[in-house]
Amino acid sequence: MNSLMIKALAFAVVLILATVVVVKGMNIDLSDPVNMITIFGAIAIAIITAGVAAKYVNQMKTDKSTGELADESWDGIGEYKNELPSGWAYSFLGTIIWALWYWLAGYPLNAYSQIGEYNEETKAYNAKFEATFANPDKATLTAMGESVFLVQCAPCHGETADGLSGKAQDLTTRMSKEQILDVIEKGSNQLAYPMGAMPPMLAQGADAEAIATYVAGGMQGTAPAAFATCVACHGADGKGNNGAAPNIVEYDDAVVSHVLQNGKKGAIGAMPSFKTRLTPVQEKALSTYLQTL
Repeated sequence: MNSLMIKALAFAVVLILATVVVVKGMNIDLSDPVNMITIFGAIAIAIITAGVAAKYVNQMKTDKSTGELADESWDGIGEYKNELPSGWAYSFLGTIIWALWYWLAGYPLNAYSQIGEYNEETKAYNAKFEATFANPDKATLTAMGESVFLVQCAPCHGETADGLSGKAQDLTTRMSKEQILDVIEKGSNQLAYPMGAMPPMLAQGADAEAIATYVAGGMQGTAPAAFATCVACHGADGKGNNGAAPNIVEYDDAVVSHVLQNGKKGAIGAMPSFKTRLTPVQEKALSTYLQTL
């Protein structure tokens, strides 16, 4: 055995010992198959790296270039038509075999997964949460809804829900006249209500102005004649025909749920869907809190 190979083996031993020291120092649980695979992988890499490096450094010292040169030449630099070294070929084949094993039999499909454990714990916690608050009173819902709002909604709508001075939807009022005019002009199909899409330009000019003024003013007094166009979907009271269309009077449970499930375009960008972030109880709590503003 020449001195180069001895040095390579010594280097591999040092890497393995360093790995063992780190593992012991971090109190890693070697009964976990993922950790065990990682350790074996680290040891294998240390041995293979040292061996391959020693082999090819030694070859560079002793081997001579032989074989048939290819026709192409780049600035006098030619390329031999030699076969791929068997070590490279077997290593590549071994990598493919290992990858198939890893995907089909090893981690993560058939073994422990931190992501899977987290998802299971989250599902269990959500089930416990839903059971604990299966029948909350209004005070509990309001307090819970305020907490949800401050964490999830306040960054865009502001702590007082005023929309940060017009940068986002002001949740202390239903809709402004300008917003209503914009919906009348462009229509709406974002919230996936049973009645379907609201077509654009159902009212124009003075009729649109009259509808927007009436709705933005809280639907007080006598409805303008043009509002008859809106009654078919939203109802004469504007409350959405029992959830068939959006409630244009207040933020009821259905409006909040549809917005959270589908997201909504806003003045400062698109509000994302929150369908996987909040439980049904949290959605109800948020709706209850918004109705107190």
